[in-house]
Amino acid sequence: MQKVFPTQEIGSLAKPAWLVKGVRGVRPSPEDRAELDYWAARLEIEGVDDLRHLLATNGERSEGAKQAIRDWGALFAVRFLEAAGLDVVYDGEARRVEMYEYPVRRIDGFQFYGHVRSFDYRYYRKAAVVDRVQLREPFHLDELGFVKRHARRPVKVPITGPYTLADWSFNEYYLREAGDIRDLRRRNYEAKRRFVMDLATEVLRPTLLALVEVGADWIQIDEPAATTHPEEVPILVEAFNAATEGVRARLSIHICYSDYRALYPHILQMRVDMLTLEFKNTGDYNIVNIFKEFGDRRQIGLGVLDVHSDVIETPEEIQERILQAVGILGAPERIWVNPDCGLRTRTWDIAFAKLQNLVEGARLARETVAG
Repeated sequence: MQKVFPTQEIGSLAKPAWLVKGVRGVRPSPEDRAELDYWAARLEIEGVDDLRHLLATNGERSEGAKQAIRDWGALFAVRFLEAAGLDVVYDGEARRVEMYEYPVRRIDGFQFYGHVRSFDYRYYRKAAVVDRVQLREPFHLDELGFVKRHARRPVKVPITGPYTLADWSFNEYYLREAGDIRDLRRRNYEAKRRFVMDLATEVLRPTLLALVEVGADWIQIDEPAATTHPEEVPILVEAFNAATEGVRARLSIHICYSDYRALYPHILQMRVDMLTLEFKNTGDYNIVNIFKEFGDRRQIGLGVLDVHSDVIETPEEIQERILQAVGILGAPERIWVNPDCGLRTRTWDIAFAKLQNLVEGARLARETVAG
């Protein structure tokens, strides 16, 4: 991107009811079908009669039918993000059950125990690691291939990072393996480190390399758990570097809802091109001072949309926040503009309005800087 303040999405969008019900074999309601028709027209998506036919009946669907419905869901999301005006897009994670459960299902060594509630009142199935982790097969490859074939803008693929996968799991196997360490605190730390590093080297790295092979040129690694245990930030950094060793792609890390000061100085050793962070939810854009204080010259993904509120930020507000960050960093070329996190808890109408204003706010800030 040559222009300053290019715009990007961060992750998930809400899954339309017709997509969720359709894959489950439930015929969407008239309201669901009306929503489909509304967005098909607004996004100028053609050929949706085929989709309507797929959704027309109740009952168990073939794997081919499920895949076709998921393809439609991904296409709608790609066109949604493009129509909002974003410079870099993906598919809103339309195929993924959830950012934790989806990859864990593709890794040997885990056993699911049951559902737990996440921060946004959604649920995911939590697993325990009961044996040494081993990748069954690289994931997101077909997903990325579909997006690259259909997207009209540059593409960025998100993937859950090794530290978060470990932190959100029960650590049974690696605690047993570290049982010879008598000091409990040191045992817990070493067990966590072994777990995270195995995920980094045995699961994430081969998957990232495979993604590059099929055309990924920008990979976003999601680590929402990054500062859950500040004393473990060195593990986060070590694992990121191990997972990305030899991966020839642009690399960004997304860390939301964290005490970013806890990342420093360790994160200075992370080999990453961009840190994409939450700012709007905290309301404290002075956090950008941390980068100046520690001499961190990497690019910043500046969060300007609160993904947990239906309040639609104005373009002028977004412009002001971007320029505030520029005033601190003095480097417009280092700033990308994005939501704080994925917009999966917002309706598509709200998410679309927020993203349109994000794009317009970035344009206003660009004009201001250009003078």
